[in-house]
Amino acid sequence: MDHIKIVVEKHEDGFVAYPVGLKGIIVGEGDTFEEAFNDAKSAAKFHIETFGDNDYMEYAPQEVFITEAVIK
Repeated sequence: MDHIKIVVEKHEDGFVAYPVGLKGIIVGEGDTFEEAFNDAKSAAKFHIETFGDNDYMEYAPQEVFITEAVIK
């Protein structure tokens, strides 16, 4: 596996990032987008090196979409 998708969320107190499709809980955080992204990337790399590629979900999404909905 050479590519994974990482979602980065902006919150009031910083950024949170997590890879899509890896089994387990892998989260990165930081004060900036780049810090959170790099933290999640490093954690995912460690996870894959420790547990192997077989921890990648068999049906991990090829694309990830985020949209908004109005709920009243």
